[in-house]
Amino acid sequence: TILNSVSPGAAAQTIRYRFGSTCAVRGSTVILPCYFTPLKSFSHGGREIPLRIVRVLWCKNHQICHKTTPSVYDSNSTAREPRFHYLGNMEANCTLQIRDIRMEDEGTFRFRMEADNSAGHFTNQAGVRISVADLIKMKLKSSSNRSEVSRGQTVSLQCTTSTCTFTHLEVTWRKDGHALPGNGSALQLGPLTAKDSGNYSCALRGNMETQSEPFSLQGFT
Repeated sequence: TILNSVSPGAAAQTIRYRFGSTCAVRGSTVILPCYFTPLKSFSHGGREIPLRIVRVLWCKNHQICHKTTPSVYDSNSTAREPRFHYLGNMEANCTLQIRDIRMEDEGTFRFRMEADNSAGHFTNQAGVRISVADLIKMKLKSSSNRSEVSRGQTVSLQCTTSTCTFTHLEVTWRKDGHALPGNGSALQLGPLTAKDSGNYSCALRGNMETQSEPFSLQGFT
């Protein structure tokens, strides 16, 4: 968790990114989980003045993300890039979804909240760094060193790539060309029976061009 905060008096405002960097494949969708705690009030003339968040923004490659900084999302703007979808709200969630990732999306994304008084304005400058990879092929790794395994054994298949380090990986699993349930990066099989025999493959969800070479599980002797 990447955390940044300011503490006027006893109060504190925070913005937390789930991770500081991630990798995405061109054409895929990436989600940047983000959570914030706004400043509830500030002192002025001996009085506590309540604050309310009135604007939220995400920008790219800018430390402060304010004034005339170009933003990828601005709650005050109606001219929004449809690939950038704000999944959050004005209270606590600042999660951003980026669809159809492009090579030019590579960079550092930062969230900013603005209140009805500048005392409540805040940007987490740490941001989230996105690296974008062009077309890749996923690879299957087995917990067993051999493709021939024994009946009753348990085997784990891992969908990986050396090109990207993913913080959240959603994949599509197939056996003999037919889709399997589940979208996690690992597929647990076992205790193995004859019906588990076949050719397994995985691909990034929604991007079959990344499908791995088939991994054959046979034998069960």
